Amino acid sequence: MSTASPHTDPRVLRTRQLIRDAFIDLLQEIELEKITVKRIAERATINRVTFYLHYQDIPDMLERMADDMINEINAVLKDVPNQSDIDSDSSILVKLLEHIAENSTFYKVVLASKRIPVFTERFMKLMVDVITNKIEKRGTFSSASAVSIPNDIAIWYSTSAFIGTIVSWLRNDMPYTPLFLAKQLFLAKQHSFLAPNTSKYDQPTDPD
Repeated sequence: MSTASPHTDPRVLRTRQLIRDAFIDLLQEIELEKITVKRIAERATINRVTFYLHYQDIPDMLERMADDMINEINAVLKDVPNQSDIDSDSSILVKLLEHIAENSTFYKVVLASKRIPVFTERFMKLMVDVITNKIEKRGTFSSASAVSIPNDIAIWYSTSAFIGTIVSWLRNDMPYTPLFLAKQLFLAKQHSFLAPNTSKYDQPTDPD
């Protein structure tokens, strides 16, 4: 997965993808602390000099990979057409879950099985920002306001519940389709004391 400029040399993009794929492969086999540049280079079938042409070291690689993750998610979110609030929310959620499913190997490793801090923290911040922007556009969480819950607490609660559901979905090998999971999340939000009072979905359907 990469959101590099379209003007970037295809050979550079290919090499970076080889490096990142090698890193994810190794991370499924050993702990992060045991991964070295040498091991990544050997798995990617490149030499160490080539690795250092792209990244300063492994921490730099992780930061750049996290940047790519956030940029790609933002691209997915921006690609959703303008619709009513409820339709827009449902489309964004389905698109996000579809993106995660399409890159499930990556997300399973960095968010679910290994929980690499740079990825989990960036993903958490992005979701907080998304939910905060939604609230600011609508004024407040209607039911949170009704019971005098501060918006920041409502945002933390909603973000943690959402990310926790995604992590469990990944850890259980995604037993539900993105569309079905999105419907269930909307139903859960409808019945939550922190949720808006409307939902696009009335009744769940069987997963495909």
